Amino acid sequence: MGRLTADPELRTTQTGKSVVSFSLAVDRDFQQSGEKQADFISVVAWGKTAEFIDKYFRKGRMIAVVGRIQTRTYTDKDGNNRKVVEIVADKVSFTGEKADTAAQEPSRIEGYEPAGKTRSPVSAADVGYESGTPEDFAEVPSDDDLPF
Repeated sequence: MGRLTADPELRTTQTGKSVVSFSLAVDRDFQQSGEKQADFISVVAWGKTAEFIDKYFRKGRMIAVVGRIQTRTYTDKDGNNRKVVEIVADKVSFTGEKADTAAQEPSRIEGYEPAGKTRSPVSAADVGYESGTPEDFAEVPSDDDLPF
């Protein structure tokens, strides 16, 4: 779980598959010399997950990522061999909100569209999520009702 350090970069492969890459700043639990430390982790996602991230996440937004660690090598434009360690995201979710995101980007708030701008709606099924009816959910008992 961390904050995006920049807007996600959505690309399409030659075969038409969507892929997005981004970097997360993840705070460490400890502080050194009173200063907060963070790790910066590269993340990549494919398909509907990539499109979901591109549509709903921007720089500074909190995101939770579930996936696997992958290492890969490539040759850069100068002919040097490079090794990359990254997270391949299988699932992502909203976890919190940057305090001023709504003021900066009202068009990113679900259900809000500025005048003259339209976007095709995305349903839960489009991004691989199932939805339920109110009958599918049970009321959670208060702490007073717990048997322990």
